Amino acid sequence: MTFLLKIRNLSTQYGKIRALDGISMHIWEGEIVSLIGANGAGKSTFLNSISGVVDISSGNISFNGQDISRKRPEEIVSLGISQVPEGRQIFDSFSVIDNIMLGAYLRRKRGEKKEIATDLEEVFTIFPILEERKKQSAGTLSGGEQQMLAIARGLMARPKLLMLDEPSLGLAPKIASEIMNVIKRLKERNLTILLVEQNARAALKISDRGYVFETGNVLLQGRGEDLLVDGDVKRAYLGRDYKEFWE
Repeated sequence: MTFLLKIRNLSTQYGKIRALDGISMHIWEGEIVSLIGANGAGKSTFLNSISGVVDISSGNISFNGQDISRKRPEEIVSLGISQVPEGRQIFDSFSVIDNIMLGAYLRRKRGEKKEIATDLEEVFTIFPILEERKKQSAGTLSGGEQQMLAIARGLMARPKLLMLDEPSLGLAPKIASEIMNVIKRLKERNLTILLVEQNARAALKISDRGYVFETGNVLLQGRGEDLLVDGDVKRAYLGRDYKEFWE
């Protein structure tokens, strides 16, 4: 295996507030790596820093052997990083197919018509419900279907690394479980995934490795199966109420 993403001493600030404080981590090709931690720990800021949506203050981000620390978001997407944002952020009034095709916007500009058509068929294989409803307005879909749509849009960029920000947020447990199963299937298709998820147990169960974030720092890291049974993870992430979720 080779490193796909390497981050060294990454710091990000909002004004005088330091949201990330010297984060270092790596992701191997073909892994699922999860980031867990309380709200405000810096997980979403971390993803936004990688994708160029938020400017970093210091440090280095290397993707596929190339420094992307100061590149624009569209350049980062074109290199193979796609982010599915928290809250889905689909366009409710657009059709399902139009939302999906927005993910291929840069590729369409490059004239990749045949490749895009092939990838669209692949997306519909993964999410057949979206093909059934491709002419519907996206706002008429259920929450789970909208999350599938957001992931499908991200896949249309043909990423090497797919970053998912809270994909189970607001979903019923059964639907959230289906989304996690989709993520596992994407890994089987040789896609590398960086997963931010409040549902620590669900995330770690499908992850090769995990990092626990706390106030802009990495508190713990390790294999997903090891973090699942680590007492410090239970206390640091879920506090006094961890038994309700973990046992």
